[in-house]
Amino acid sequence: MAAQNATDAQVVTGPAKGPDGVRDRETVTEQQHLDRVYRRLEEKIHEAEFLMDDAAKRGQVGTPGALAERDAQVFRAGVHLNRLNSEFEDFLFGRIDLLRGKDGKKGPDGAYTSVEPADDAVRDGRAEIAETLHIGRLGVLDADYAPLVIDWRAPAAAPFYRATPVAPGRVVRRRVIRSKGRKVLGVEDDLLRPELTTTLAGETLPVVGDGALMAALGQARSHTMRDIVSSIQAEQDLVIRAPAASVTEVEGGPGTGKTAVALHRAAYLLYQDRRRYAGGILVVSPTPLLVAYTEGVLPSLGEEGQVAIRAVGSLVDGAEADTYDEPAVARIKGSSRMLKVLRKAVRGALDLARPATGRPAGQLALGEDEPPAARSVPDRLRVVAFGARVELDAQELARIRTTALGGTAPVNLLRPRARRLILDALWAKAGGPRRWSDPELAAEARRAFDEDITTEDDFLAFLDAWWPELTPRRVLAALADERRLGRWSRRVLNPREVRLLARSLARLDAAGRGPLSVHDVALLDELETLLGTPARPRAPRELDPLEALSGLEELMPQRAESRRERAERIAQERRDYAHVIVDEAQDLTPMQWRMIGRRGRHATWTVVGDPAQSSWSDPDEAAAARDEALGTRPRRRFRLTVNYRNPAEIAELAAKVLALAMPGSESPAAVRSTGIRPRFRVVGGGLARAVRAEARHLLDEVDGTVGVVVPMARRAEARQWLAGLGERVVALGSLEAKGLEYDATVVVTPAEIADESPAGLRVLYVALTRATQRLTVLAGERDDPDAAGVPDLLRD
Repeated sequence: MAAQNATDAQVVTGPAKGPDGVRDRETVTEQQHLDRVYRRLEEKIHEAEFLMDDAAKRGQVGTPGALAERDAQVFRAGVHLNRLNSEFEDFLFGRIDLLRGKDGKKGPDGAYTSVEPADDAVRDGRAEIAETLHIGRLGVLDADYAPLVIDWRAPAAAPFYRATPVAPGRVVRRRVIRSKGRKVLGVEDDLLRPELTTTLAGETLPVVGDGALMAALGQARSHTMRDIVSSIQAEQDLVIRAPAASVTEVEGGPGTGKTAVALHRAAYLLYQDRRRYAGGILVVSPTPLLVAYTEGVLPSLGEEGQVAIRAVGSLVDGAEADTYDEPAVARIKGSSRMLKVLRKAVRGALDLARPATGRPAGQLALGEDEPPAARSVPDRLRVVAFGARVELDAQELARIRTTALGGTAPVNLLRPRARRLILDALWAKAGGPRRWSDPELAAEARRAFDEDITTEDDFLAFLDAWWPELTPRRVLAALADERRLGRWSRRVLNPREVRLLARSLARLDAAGRGPLSVHDVALLDELETLLGTPARPRAPRELDPLEALSGLEELMPQRAESRRERAERIAQERRDYAHVIVDEAQDLTPMQWRMIGRRGRHATWTVVGDPAQSSWSDPDEAAAARDEALGTRPRRRFRLTVNYRNPAEIAELAAKVLALAMPGSESPAAVRSTGIRPRFRVVGGGLARAVRAEARHLLDEVDGTVGVVVPMARRAEARQWLAGLGERVVALGSLEAKGLEYDATVVVTPAEIADESPAGLRVLYVALTRATQRLTVLAGERDDPDAAGVPDLLRD
């Protein structure tokens, strides 16, 4: 294989003149290898298409066995064809040139397995390249089963990411290949053994460029995250390839690649053990903006369908967070104290209302627009038994309800128990136990008694009104009544907290319809657990007569399901996952940890975050809820220490805020410097004009995106300030900036951001660390800027 690769690499011969000549020659060399890979891919696509055609012909046989075989073959071929087609663009990105290893063993991908070089691989400072491996998004073998491309997740690809000049192993040269479609645009090399004189097929090994990592970091940003598969660094690769057992915890400051590492880990786990993770992987992101920013990464890595990326405010089916709570309200809703309030609310809500007239049994009409008398809960039950009227009064019904609620089951699931207790009380009051001495006759009479009572419309109407089926939304809406909430939260919330909470939920109607915050969604999930959903028989679907014709569905053309539709459908169908990845975990409230914990009861976990960037005001309370969600699983901890996003000039400024927010914390080390210091401007002539002018200035300075970060209360007006400037510029609130990055960032009025909440300094630290190239800080009066425009918070 080494000889073959060496031959392929030397198609272009003759000495190159100057650095451009070396670059051009090496680009042509990689182009020729890429052409060979594409020819092989075309052969594989033809093979997959043949399998599809052959499977379709098997279906014409008509036997059940042939149809089953056809379906299985179509599925396998379809998956294979889809992967080939989806990976057809830009999938070859790396190459490593290696010394001879200690042994001659090969792995399943056709590459040699040895990590360290043979003892005699280097002699007198000279060495020969023994093996060359190309790294890509998909493994490709030639017709003789030799590797043309190694899948980036395969063990043989690990040295591409882990080798360093300090510990190079067998790697002499690491190359990043930049391509678009079928065309190689250029190459960038890292020489990991510069002390050696190394040859490849008899010629000195050439080195092109100033370093692959610096080239990757200098690329302009767009509004979607690129994968980092070509520039993963050693400490990141250790996390990505860590064993999946139990809990993997990852901490890292801004720019260390936490989000990208989490997504690449999902793709790696599926590659390593697809059967184990057939139950799905859930990636939880803090905001919809971050979901939109990252959702294209996994398809680019060859994985989709098995991974659901969802925002915290989208984890409950049928609910979507689309508004924000004020910080004081968020602290109440997110606190674990809300669990006590909700437990009382689901029981107290039974007394709120009864169904609308004519509604089928078992459905609740909590708070519908009916006259107060029609909505009153019945306080007595009258039935006719054994020719006499039997009645249960309010006190007796109250005792029955108290007894029924003594169970541990969810409230809606206690309804059968309450029904049975009512029948027991009616039977006893009617004198049933005294009428029959024979046990068999007594049992038969009791069955007849129960059947007579429970088939009466009046009894069913009473039961629906007295013990209605509650829904999470309606109970949440009931918390908007301040007096009622005060009863349910006695000794849990103080009067001010009761008032704030009730007023925030007044935006919901009686049925619970209306704007929801991310914290409301967690409360809905808790209520769903406390209430429970009674099982109901599925209503028969009215079939089209044509559907009765056997095999017709085979002929009917079906619209192909898009990637997003498939991912959304799978996410909705699953409630329990095989692996859960939590991004920006430091922001989760105790109630949100409970919500996510329910989705990973039997899962392994990867938890990624940075305490210094936490926007939650009570980290200790959140840590306790986190421990409860993760259980007693063993934990493996990693720390990412290198900032690949911010230049040193921006990182130095952000470190001043970190020192105020979390004294003693260390910032990740920036790997590059641009020589461009952050820019400070004092707002003059109006905030809108100043922000717009600075955004226009930065659009001229960078090729990529510009993010304008404002206090949460200014989000709507900031979007108006930037109207008409184009798609490259975006306005976002301070809490929306988490995980995102831009070529240039404008941070507006730092003091307002810092004063938004008790965690405001940490939120400001996040805002200051979004830029990859340039940062401007606009100071207002509250910032107390000095003569140079530097706000008080950012001065030494």
